[in-house]
Amino acid sequence: MNKITKDSKIYIAGHRGMVGSAIRRALTAKGYTNLIGKTSKELDLRHQQAVIDFIDTEQPDVLIDAAARVGGILANNENPYPFLMENLQIQNNLIDAAHKAEISKFIFLGSSCIYPKFAPQPLKEEYLLTDSLEPTNEWYAIAKIAGVKACEAIRKQYGKDFVSLMPTNLYGPHDNFDLKSSHVLPAMLRKFHEAKANNHAPVSLWGSGTPMREFLHVDDLAQAVLFAVENVLPEHLYNVGTGTDVTIKALAETIQNSVGHTGEIIWDATKPDGTPRKLMDSSKLRSLGWAPKVALDEGIVWAYKWYLENCNT
Repeated sequence: MNKITKDSKIYIAGHRGMVGSAIRRALTAKGYTNLIGKTSKELDLRHQQAVIDFIDTEQPDVLIDAAARVGGILANNENPYPFLMENLQIQNNLIDAAHKAEISKFIFLGSSCIYPKFAPQPLKEEYLLTDSLEPTNEWYAIAKIAGVKACEAIRKQYGKDFVSLMPTNLYGPHDNFDLKSSHVLPAMLRKFHEAKANNHAPVSLWGSGTPMREFLHVDDLAQAVLFAVENVLPEHLYNVGTGTDVTIKALAETIQNSVGHTGEIIWDATKPDGTPRKLMDSSKLRSLGWAPKVALDEGIVWAYKWYLENCNT
């Protein structure tokens, strides 16, 4: 296995997205100088031969898969086929090309939605495939489960350092604020901001507000990826989360206060809540030395600041 140094070539698939750009920032800050990335126009990761040719030419020492088609409940519900197929294509092409090119370190990023809807809380890695998934995002979850198992199979059969990191709900710079495809936290930020600008108009939010969710700042995930780059982790699958969760109602109130909106919040109970609770047990990764640092209220302030600076572009 090649020793990773500051001039090792590291390819970040999805380097311009929220997760990929955070990983790039973290690696650069730590002194890594040989980072490569391609935009989706330069390299369509859904096309197998294009990915094979790119990996064969570049021969990176490390491949980090932060590329995916992502979205919230609405986007998943309305686009089941592309959420399944495009994610399978992207990750399968990257995993197989990395394996065939003899790349020894591969870091696969997934999501906490891989775990069963009604699994015991907090979610442990061993709960994978023990029950049925949340129906509103099972297409994305099934694709990500396939990626986890592919990396596990390569690790088991060939002894390569292929590891999967499963983050909880992420937020931060370069998030998606499109109300049709975004996740709950950035969608709320935008809704409260626009309502504030509209004379503090009422804000309508999905569901009852009672489900509980855990949120991790993307910079904390980037530090977990950096940890995986610099260490050989003993197992194939690790949860990445804060270990604490809040109700959606409490999240909304925190965001409302951060934005400065003083109008009414209306909960639309005709819309789905999704999984009742989704708290992750990240003790395995914590026991190895990683820990999150960004508190949720502080992270929301940072995220809103970034949104204000970039919402027009």
